[in-house]
This record gives sequence, structure tokens and C-alpha cells, in this order.
Amino acid sequence: MSEQILKNSLGNTELNVSKLGFGCALYRKGKRHWTLKRAGQVWNAALDAGINFFDTAYDYVDSEERIRSTIESRYEEFYIATKVGCTDTKSYLNESEHVWTRENLYRGIEGSLKRLNRSNVDIIQLHNATVEECQSGDLVLALEDIRREGMTKYIGASTELPDVATLLGWGVFDVMQIPYSALHREHENWITRAGEAGVGIIVRGGVAQGEYSVGRGKHNTWKKFHEAKLDELLDIDESPSSFVLRFTLSHPYVHTVIVGTTKLDHLRENLRTVRQGVLPEDLYLEAKRRLDSIGESPTLL
Repeated sequence: MSEQILKNSLGNTELNVSKLGFGCALYRKGKRHWTLKRAGQVWNAALDAGINFFDTAYDYVDSEERIRSTIESRYEEFYIATKVGCTDTKSYLNESEHVWTRENLYRGIEGSLKRLNRSNVDIIQLHNATVEECQSGDLVLALEDIRREGMTKYIGASTELPDVATLLGWGVFDVMQIPYSALHREHENWITRAGEAGVGIIVRGGVAQGEYSVGRGKHNTWKKFHEAKLDELLDIDESPSSFVLRFTLSHPYVHTVIVGTTKLDHLRENLRTVRQGVLPEDLYLEAKRRLDSIGESPTLL
């Protein structure tokens, strides 16, 4: 894994992030293969390969504590993004009650910094707050105050339609984390608009959780891959998951794609895919045409 992967400027921020980021949601208690030792092995291998962007959240149970326990000595080698809005009512991934108040945002970032043993993080993101929740809780002002106090360098929002349109229009977020892949293209045009505005784009779901029966992807999602006959476009020995990741990376305003895995083999495959590069333009356009033909098209602006 010694060959380093390419990097992108994350919008108008000063962060130069690896095209492949690491999503830490899977690393939590309760499963045999989600051990602290496994986390250290995979995360250190990711860092060795040049991955320099890690995305976490308090909602990911003990992910932040595990980051500190395993790779705190390498903090200078990577950027870290976490999220606010979560509470202590967690029992499983993303199951906590979210409270959208200034007090809870401060409580969240202060707790994250303590768990990570850091004085600041590179990015904090609202963890899927709606427009109404942002407005009623005056959340943007709270984020700006947190940034002014030095607890974060940049502010962002993990979001999706319909909220992404309004949040983007406010012009206040440095980054946005948005779901996107060949099999979920509804945000494709919104990613373009956000990127053109200088917003750093972090994509989640960029491999649609991996091919059904191989990864964690859903049958109805991956059925689209075969309905669009994307199998015919695969390179020799290329997997469907690899093709979908290359499609995601081919979007000119996708700056980093966070992909989580607990397995070194999956990490190696993702790294090989990124090093292979984006799809050739004619192949990219043909894949879009085939997806359009089955109704898997971007939402119009």
C-alpha cells in the first residue's frame, strides 16, 4: 500500500484531502470483527496508503474513543471531521435522539474534543439537521461561534434533499456531506451547484454500501446496476463496486468519498480503484445514458 493516492482541494478550504476518505461509522462495540485491534490495523493501513481524511461522529458509538486509542500519535497526518447534534441516548449506529439547540451543539463538540484528546477538529458538521431545525435552534450562529472560539477550523452540514437546496443558498457552510453514487443520482446536480459555489464536497454512500451479497448494499439498489446493463461496461477483472466508486469519483466536484470498511481486503480494493482513476469520459457518459434509461437520473434544479 505504499503508493500514495491523489488529493483534491476541499472546495475553498485550505484542506488538501485524499480522494478516498475513511468513514468510521462501522467501528463500534458489539461485533467480534469490530475490535480495537482491527480498527488500529485498518486505520493505520489507510494512513500508510495516504488516506488523510477521517469522518466520525458521537453517534458512531465509541468511534471517537477508538480513534484516540489507535491513531492519536498520527494526528498530524490526517484531517478529522466530526458531527454535532447527537446525544447520550445512543444504543446503536445513528440511533440517538438529536437535539438541535446551541447548548447541545457546544456539548457535542466539547465532548468530541475530550474523547479525541484534541484542542480542535478540522471540520464539524450538523448531523442531518433540517432547515426548520437550523432556523429554530439558530444553529448556524452556534457553529460560527464554535469556529470563532477555535474548536473547529471549518463548519459544514451533512444533508440531503430537500434541505440541501436551502442550506446551500445560505452561503455559510464551508463543506457539505451529501449521499451520492451511480445508483443514487438525485443529488448529482446539487453537488455541481455546491461545488461551483466553492463548497467542499464530501460524499457518503459512494459505493452504495458495496454490491449486494458481497457488501452491505441492498438488493433493490444494486438491481439498478444490472437493469442499466452496467455489467457490460466493466473493465477486465473489475467488480461492480469498483465501477460504482469510479463513477462517483468521476463527478468533477466530488472532492473526497468516505468509504468505511472493517476489512483490509476491502480497503485494498478501494485503494486500487482510486489509483485506477476516474472513468474515461465516453464511458462515464454512456453509464449516465444507461442509468437515465431506467429512470435513475439526477433531480432537476
